[in-house]
Amino acid sequence: MTATMLARPILLGHRGARSTRSVPENSIFSFDLALEHGCDGFEFDLRLAGCGGPVVHHGPRVNGVLLTRATCQELRHLPRIDDVLRHYSPRVFLDIELKVKGLESAVISALREHTPLNYVVSSFLPDVIMELKARSAVVPVGIICEKPSQLMRWRKLPVEYVIVHRGLLTKKLIHLIHEAGRKVFVWTVNDETSMRRMAGWGVDGIISDNTRLLGQLFSAKSAVP
Repeated sequence: MTATMLARPILLGHRGARSTRSVPENSIFSFDLALEHGCDGFEFDLRLAGCGGPVVHHGPRVNGVLLTRATCQELRHLPRIDDVLRHYSPRVFLDIELKVKGLESAVISALREHTPLNYVVSSFLPDVIMELKARSAVVPVGIICEKPSQLMRWRKLPVEYVIVHRGLLTKKLIHLIHEAGRKVFVWTVNDETSMRRMAGWGVDGIISDNTRLLGQLFSAKSAVP
């Protein structure tokens, strides 16, 4: 099977082009590089900051300082949710991961202001999913599943996307999720064999650190649904 014959899922960079060590993950530079590599968009993380609202960052600390206690000066290099939405909406697919509770209202407000066309707001936390839907029924949300105990909850949550770790995903599970009218994204898929397998199984999206390989493998661009 050639690359152009593969089914074409949505291609997303994990925190941008994470495998490119010369640029920091979760940065505008990394997001741009993922798009240059041929991705349709990217996943990025949001956390609460003590200054200026949600910031794009994976861990709870920056340079050893808790984000919730950091000053504006200490956070000046981190993008904000508005920066990302303003720069990329509506031309790319955005997977906006909420790492903690308390971001829901600010994220929904930002989405209403910038109105991206193709996106999902995702989280590991069922409480965050429920709060998002309580505040806005139209915001597409996704539950992220890394463990079997998390995966068991997807049927009971008001989600449009189930975002499954590659080690948990099976053809049968994809079929069940699709039968329920929901979409399946898989993370983090970094080798060609796994990328081909997941596409062949019919996933709706692949999230990868290795955006260069992902873009090369699925080089025939198609419109994001």
